[in-house]
Amino acid sequence: MKTFEHGGDVQSFAKSINCKIEEVIDLSSNINFVKPEIACDFNSLEISAYPKYEKLYSKIAKNYKVEEFELELYNGGSSAIFTLFRHLDLNHCTIYSPAYLEYKKACHIYKYDYNLINRLERVDVPIEKNTLVVFVNPSTPDGTYYELEKFLNYWQKQNATVLIDESFLDFTDNNSAVKYIHRYEKLYVLKSMTKFYSSAGVRVGSIISNKLNIDELKKFEPMWKLSAFDSEYLQKALEDERFKKVAKAINVKNKIYLEKILQNSNLVEFIFNSSANFVLARLKNYTAKQLQEKLKEYKIMIRDCSNFDFLDEKFIRVAVKSQNDLDAFKKALNAISK
Repeated sequence: MKTFEHGGDVQSFAKSINCKIEEVIDLSSNINFVKPEIACDFNSLEISAYPKYEKLYSKIAKNYKVEEFELELYNGGSSAIFTLFRHLDLNHCTIYSPAYLEYKKACHIYKYDYNLINRLERVDVPIEKNTLVVFVNPSTPDGTYYELEKFLNYWQKQNATVLIDESFLDFTDNNSAVKYIHRYEKLYVLKSMTKFYSSAGVRVGSIISNKLNIDELKKFEPMWKLSAFDSEYLQKALEDERFKKVAKAINVKNKIYLEKILQNSNLVEFIFNSSANFVLARLKNYTAKQLQEKLKEYKIMIRDCSNFDFLDEKFIRVAVKSQNDLDAFKKALNAISK
């Protein structure tokens, strides 16, 4: 498996088993399977003029309960990560791992020395002074949620710059680190809109911080970096007032079902308690690759987690999807285990 490879490559999977894309059950991608209702005729969207983002800023700021001047928008979460690494111009990074693999990639590209803290083993580990701390909360690929106040107090004493990645927090009712941006001047919070709003093809991510930090980030940003289509889609998604409540409820219900499927399978050794829309499991006698091969017969994709730090070849991540998709997964596991 490639070092920075992700799940969700449905096209390659379908080609490898010679089936149609719509036949594939993708349990490898952690994109919300519940979609907001979008009332928009994109054929009538004005695209001859340069886009303006005032309404989008206003809606996102309202959604996350911050001021418009406390956030900056980017062409997706990954773009926000790379921009921040480049802007901060630090020389050291501390990543609480396993974590989203783009953080290690950013360290390589921008020449950061880095060290990894195995948070699955022990999370209260000393860090270097003046480092860039990266903490994903809820984490990936295990979905653990952490209360961060004690960590923030320690990181502040170490004069660390802190990036909290909350790409999956919208799936929960847990507290956001946004409330600390005025107390800790070196705190940045990443919000990737694509996960919860089921729009990986719509590239909108945001960084939230205090006004001074955001003003500095804005100095180096181009005037136009999001398309009118990206902006319009997300605005309409945020206008669906029922979506957040309904999507969270359905994901929680189906996650409980997925956990039971995994717990009751004799292929699985144990699972992690997840607050996100996916479940990390360790297999007993199969490797992730072996189970992936078995599941091809059923046109089902799961995520091999062997390229995450501190995880071996027996770890898989399964995304929460529809009842029908999970039923098919359950049936496949039962057949494979016989």
